[in-house]
Amino acid sequence: MLARVRSSSVLGLEAYPVDVEVDVATGLPGFSIVGLPDTAVQEAKERVRAAIKNANFEVPTRRITVNLAPADVRKEGPSFDLPMAVAVLAATGQIPQEACEGTLFLGELSLDGSVRPVSGVLSAALHAAQSGIRRMVVPADNAHEAAIVPGVEVYGVCHLLEAARFLSGEVQLVPTTSNGAHEPQPDDEVDFSEVRGQEHAKRALEIAAAGGHNVLLVGPPGAGKTMLARRLATILPPMTWEEAVEVTRIYSAAGALSARGALVRRRPFRAPHHTASYAALLGGGNVPRPGEVSLAHHGVLFLDELPEFHRDALEALRQPLEEGRVTLARAAATVTFPARFTLVAAMNPCPCGSRGDRLRECSCTPSQVRRYQAKVSGPLLDRIDLHVEVPRLESHVLLDGPAAESSSAIRERVVRARQLQAERYAGKPYRCNAHAPARVLRKVAQPDAAGRELLRAAIERLGLSARAHDRILRVARTIADLEGSEGVRAAHVAEAIQYRSLDRGR
Repeated sequence: MLARVRSSSVLGLEAYPVDVEVDVATGLPGFSIVGLPDTAVQEAKERVRAAIKNANFEVPTRRITVNLAPADVRKEGPSFDLPMAVAVLAATGQIPQEACEGTLFLGELSLDGSVRPVSGVLSAALHAAQSGIRRMVVPADNAHEAAIVPGVEVYGVCHLLEAARFLSGEVQLVPTTSNGAHEPQPDDEVDFSEVRGQEHAKRALEIAAAGGHNVLLVGPPGAGKTMLARRLATILPPMTWEEAVEVTRIYSAAGALSARGALVRRRPFRAPHHTASYAALLGGGNVPRPGEVSLAHHGVLFLDELPEFHRDALEALRQPLEEGRVTLARAAATVTFPARFTLVAAMNPCPCGSRGDRLRECSCTPSQVRRYQAKVSGPLLDRIDLHVEVPRLESHVLLDGPAAESSSAIRERVVRARQLQAERYAGKPYRCNAHAPARVLRKVAQPDAAGRELLRAAIERLGLSARAHDRILRVARTIADLEGSEGVRAAHVAEAIQYRSLDRGR
């Protein structure tokens, strides 16, 4: 007796079809799985056998052979448990085979028959919709995630017995629906109104949010660098539906969605520790999985204590900062993950942190300061648009400073600037100044005569690279957008130049 059930697996963010074929034949009792299964898939035979028995079905005392096709692609993870069990029941006539046709199954089984959630369900649902599959049976905890995709009926099940009765027509299940499109933007837990002083840094973060620029905050410990960085996501524009689906897909593939999680509506904020490895930041594994740069897609990646990160991990950030994606080549596969994030980095001005502090004397020698700052390479600094000094607050500002502007008020200006950029780059694969190519930038960000003269003097005096020159033009264009100005004037260029403080220091 032979039965075939449709399933899928995920490589990177892309799902591909997997047919679960089960043959129950006469011979010595046994259960074998072929088709390049990994250890988790091989162990499924014990989970499937116990789940079928504890769901009050008969475990055939025959030779069971499971083939996972295509046979030349390695299969990983426990998501094939449910389709295997369903195929065994169909092959032995305990459920009708025709009920399994046109349905995609995913799910891990417990020994008692309970269905546990798995990762990558959203990618599988997108694949199902593109392949013409109109029905999915998935774990109940993954149902809202899969229901995001239109055109596919998603049925969430909690137990193998429930799935079998549904396929047999004994019970009726209601397809899961998603309210993701109608859910309001979640409230932010932090707000810029809580930050006293640091108006210069707040202005820089507003510019960064308006144009999608990367920021480096330099200042002594306790100046408020982390506090400022954590609030950048609160002034970014709300995510569009397409952006939310893309972010949710990444979190689904990484297994990082919350329990019964649906659409991710809040822009991500990721803050890995400085001991994070190359693989943790960029992604990795035998079959690559998303790293922090991908989990921060369409959001903020905050690297505190930037010089303390591993040098190879920092240098690997060059590709995602330039291209908005990261490509991981492994022996098993080459995978590309999206990684279009806003980088916010923070560092002390010297090893002791007191260089330039008016209250504390720096104990570092000039050579120690140079070695410390040299941990962040010039090419990486060139890819950071805004270098912002964050000094220690004076006591009267900290105690009696005026109420600060709220994140919602700043976000309104940011949204208006982003709308101007969306109109300017309509029909292009990029939507903000930070991502526009240099050839386009030189047309839309060409400063007036006074601005060009100012920029020329800055290049000659500071020894700016060609990339730094382009960064200044990008920032100046964003400053003009915040003002609603069609052209880039000298004042915009001057403000953009002042955000290259480390270039001035060098």
